[in-house]
Amino acid sequence: MNILLLGSGGREHTLAWKIAQSPLTEKLYIATGNAGTARVGINAALNPNDFNAVKNFVIQNRIVLVVVGPEEPLVNGIYDFFKNDPELAEIPIVGPSRAGAQLEGSKDFAKDFMLRHNIPTASHRTFTSDEVKAAEDFIRSTPPPFVIKADGLAAGKGVVIETDVEKAISHIHEMLIDKKFGKASEKVVIEQFLKGIELSVFVITDGNDWIMLPEAKDYKRIGVGDTGLNTGGMGSVSPVPFVDHAFLDKITNRIIQPTINGLWKDNIDYRGFIFFGLIKVEDDPYVIEYNVRMGDPETESVIPRITNDLVPVLLACAEGDLTEQIIDTDPRVSATVMLVSGGYPGEYKKGYQISGLPEDVNETGHQKEISMVFHAGTSLNNSNEIVTAGGRVVAVTSLAHTLNDALNLSFKGAEEIYFTDKYFRKDIGFDVL
Repeated sequence: MNILLLGSGGREHTLAWKIAQSPLTEKLYIATGNAGTARVGINAALNPNDFNAVKNFVIQNRIVLVVVGPEEPLVNGIYDFFKNDPELAEIPIVGPSRAGAQLEGSKDFAKDFMLRHNIPTASHRTFTSDEVKAAEDFIRSTPPPFVIKADGLAAGKGVVIETDVEKAISHIHEMLIDKKFGKASEKVVIEQFLKGIELSVFVITDGNDWIMLPEAKDYKRIGVGDTGLNTGGMGSVSPVPFVDHAFLDKITNRIIQPTINGLWKDNIDYRGFIFFGLIKVEDDPYVIEYNVRMGDPETESVIPRITNDLVPVLLACAEGDLTEQIIDTDPRVSATVMLVSGGYPGEYKKGYQISGLPEDVNETGHQKEISMVFHAGTSLNNSNEIVTAGGRVVAVTSLAHTLNDALNLSFKGAEEIYFTDKYFRKDIGFDVL
């Protein structure tokens, strides 16, 4: 079958690598892809948010399955566009409806959803640009630390945790008055600070049935020891050592199943991935956020641990029948280290040549220790050289029998790759080792 994967980051290279292994895959197109996806499929110069262009491409290339990697096309309603178009309505698409995508597209919507369906999360208040004074008063009357979130999509950078009252108010002004994140910060959500350790849990659902994927833990801050600015993610590990069967049962019964039930009760069409950003407070799970797609860089740790063919699972999800599908998990530990451009998540330069990359991602077998590289922000220049094209550049993922061994392999691989102003955190996994 011909498959179209939308997206261009490390998540998409990892998914493309996995999809390309399936005997069901005849041609795999990635839009727009990167230098890494070009090794496992065919990159297409196609804007995932230009739905008419996507339609023409799907028809011309006889696409029979569409997999949406990033959140923006989902929030913009690509699923609804397909289902409302007579020429596209029968083509399976992995991703929720526009209504379902609001779980990520609006933190205020997600909070209301959780409250309505008794899903444990931090208490919160939402404020608009007409309520700046009320937001200031709320901050002054609330004990720190303060968790301040832009309501909409902000590329993983719309969350601030602040202990100082005046700085917290300044962040609110930047979002609500200065429109730091544009439309995404027309509202801000201020929520209770929960003290604990974070983790990420993933399921794929057809709206009724669901299957859990391997869990992961990511590292969002730019600096060693989880310091500095939030990024899109500096690394991840899977599985998570502190997640045992009893804790997974709590997650299942208190969070996952009530979420699936809530989508059904609210008549929300949802066929795709759900990412549960969780925090373990003492011994109880709480939802920090929902994402409506796989995480990045968690995908780079999670997908290599799935040993069965993923394409039948994706197709069954999109067609609304997951009942016969399974996910088989490699017992090895995976660890991902992200190499980023100097200056990220602030300003950084692009176009630096990258050297030291392996020729292919060709992991086979499940006994040996091995490393692989997934491209995130790369492209090919006019000389067909691989160059930097984003803040997060490449991810080194290793599989080994212990977390310490997997991390050491990934750090070694990160050292061997070179580009100007390369930076990576050398303490990924520090809090769970």
